[in-house]
Amino acid sequence: MERKRLVLVVDDERRFYMSLEKELSEIDCETLVASNSDQARRLAIAHRPELILLGTIMPRGDAFRLHQWLKQSPTLKDIPQIVLDASPENHLTRGWRRDEGIRLDAVEYYCKPLKPAFLASSIWKHMDIERAEIKVLIADDHAMVREGIRTLLNLQKDMHIVGEATNGTEAINKTLELLPDVVLMDIVMPELDGIEATRQICSHCKERIKVLMLSQYDDEQNMSAGSEAGAVGFISKNSVSAQLLEAVRTAGRRPQPDREQGYAN
Repeated sequence: MERKRLVLVVDDERRFYMSLEKELSEIDCETLVASNSDQARRLAIAHRPELILLGTIMPRGDAFRLHQWLKQSPTLKDIPQIVLDASPENHLTRGWRRDEGIRLDAVEYYCKPLKPAFLASSIWKHMDIERAEIKVLIADDHAMVREGIRTLLNLQKDMHIVGEATNGTEAINKTLELLPDVVLMDIVMPELDGIEATRQICSHCKERIKVLMLSQYDDEQNMSAGSEAGAVGFISKNSVSAQLLEAVRTAGRRPQPDREQGYAN
């Protein structure tokens, strides 16, 4: 089962964080909420979220101290942070002081009021930046074919090979375990052929994982069978170079959700 993207929201305004939690759930994100810095520290250590939203908490100054603590932590310092400050009319009593704002190290800075839908879109965008590398699983029973593909993909800065499989059953098991973005699936393999392996993978996680079929034979029958099984493309082994890289990048790009942007009234 696909692991949802995890966001830690640090804010003590219940109405706001509940609205944001609803928006994040619609883009398949799980939300952890902390209403003070102590809770935030415990949740960050226990779960290591993919992004942290630093909203408004009391006493004033705690959000900045939490920000500094996160940036000094060896295991948490690389987690992107978005700062959501108090509204301008409340800056005298809540939110970030001017000197704190100058010293912050965040990927975005916003002020309330802000539409939760816009904020959810920004969170998604920055998590995608952190996860821009396309994870690939190679499934082929021929060692030389795997080596050739491995060599080609390892030269690409935006691709990472997470595993290899030598038969259809192993391809299914490793796909469900490693959750790659793209599976390069040979059609003819022992134990279970690539068509059936693709069908089973797509039945579990078609929206999350894209399968590209590999075949020695560039024929209509294989193309049709692969498409019916759920594959998004077909690559001939005779041309596994620029065509393969283009196909992997196309399949690996996950479109961002179309969220309404703008500020709250």
